[in-house]
Amino acid sequence: MLHEFIRFFGRRWDLAGIEQLPDCMKVCFKALYDTTNEFALRTHLKTGWNPISSLIKSWLKLLNAFLQEAKWFASGHVPTSEEYLKNAIVSTGVHMILVHAFFYMGQDITNKTVSIIDDFPTIVSTTATILRLCDDLEGDKDDNCDGNDGSYSKCYMKDNPGVSIGQTREHMRKQISDAWKQLNKECLNTNELPSSFTKLCLNTARMVAMMYSYDGNTPSKLKEYVKSCLLLEEQDEIHQQHYLRTLILFPDTTL
Repeated sequence: MLHEFIRFFGRRWDLAGIEQLPDCMKVCFKALYDTTNEFALRTHLKTGWNPISSLIKSWLKLLNAFLQEAKWFASGHVPTSEEYLKNAIVSTGVHMILVHAFFYMGQDITNKTVSIIDDFPTIVSTTATILRLCDDLEGDKDDNCDGNDGSYSKCYMKDNPGVSIGQTREHMRKQISDAWKQLNKECLNTNELPSSFTKLCLNTARMVAMMYSYDGNTPSKLKEYVKSCLLLEEQDEIHQQHYLRTLILFPDTTL
């Protein structure tokens, strides 16, 4: 069914032929269609650039990555670690999210920068690599690594018979470290992408590190960070309301 959805999705971007799809997919396609078009319209009104083509491409990449994982799982096939990671950095959704974020920020949108974003640039792929490997490293709790989660560790151990789970995890930590080095290099180098987007990619990777900075004995501080952000937002709103009330009551007041 996913294959049918992707084939329809890639062939046309309108609701005219939606009746060809099963009922469950009609709902999914319409939700995706409406949300993506609304985002594209708002971006176009804000920047004068219609990003619909790039948005569709990013969704197609993500859906095809999901389809590949589904095929592997259904057939019981374990890909090589290289094949797995190449597909898995797409299935994280990082590229799709950052494509939307790029247009939402609305800075330096040109044919050149859009082409770079569409092609899954290194600054995005390294961020996705950090997320994927951190997630697999934390999520793989099976010491024998014989589950059906399709994690990187399972693929790597299949590639390297006799290697221990400890050695595998150490290899994954090194890959995360290498990805960080590449990401830092991309941030320091001059490129066509706006510095604000570069900073966003870096902060996304930092967020990943924060999300997974805990172990079995140390609880995650993610909840505290989220509450702190919400509190700051609430305080800003209160200050803004106070400022507006002051201006209404005392128009000549300078704050």
